[in-house]
Amino acid sequence: MFAVIKTGGKQYRVATGDEIRVEKLEGQAGDTLDMGDVLMLGGEEGVTVGAPTVEGAQVIGEVLVTDRDRKIIVFKKRRRQNYRRTKGHRQWGTTVRIAEIVAPGSKAKTKLKTTTAAPVVEDAKTEAPKAKAAPKKAEAKKAAPKKEAAPKKEAAAPAANDDLTQLTGVGPALAKKLNEAGVTSFAQVAAWTEADMEALGVTAKAEKGDWIAAAKALAAK
Repeated sequence: MFAVIKTGGKQYRVATGDEIRVEKLEGQAGDTLDMGDVLMLGGEEGVTVGAPTVEGAQVIGEVLVTDRDRKIIVFKKRRRQNYRRTKGHRQWGTTVRIAEIVAPGSKAKTKLKTTTAAPVVEDAKTEAPKAKAAPKKAEAKKAAPKKEAAPKKEAAAPAANDDLTQLTGVGPALAKKLNEAGVTSFAQVAAWTEADMEALGVTAKAEKGDWIAAAKALAAK
């Protein structure tokens, strides 16, 4: 009887008594272990192909030795770049003797010392514990005490209406527009800021006619 097994990302055709070298497996010399997925079985009764594996089939192997293979040389070169790199590599592997092939419905005669033959990933980095998630912004806002609202300023008394057309560049139409926006006196114009002028859309005209300085002079009369 023969079987096709898959371990370490490769497939092997094996029979009882065969010795094969596979990717490094967990286990020490003398351990018997399950070789993994059985993709196909063949014998006197015919061939059974798995879909993708043969359910109930098992291949048991005995670990002979785990060591590193012969060194291979990895050489890299880039033409006309003065670049050359030479490195050596020795791949870990396990030599296994196939002890028994168990057909579906049969019981294994060989006792397992390790449950599965899982390939070992070299230099695997352990995952660092995940940090606790920071509280959501919404929860943080709920937890934070609410600030007391500042007392509202008392509304100033309405100023007397001044003739805004005395300012350079202010005609009757613009004066009417300013009055509708609540600007009715020179004192208000004298107290303007850049934000106030931008809100009214008169920044360019106010700077050109120097309205703030002129309003201060007119308000002082």
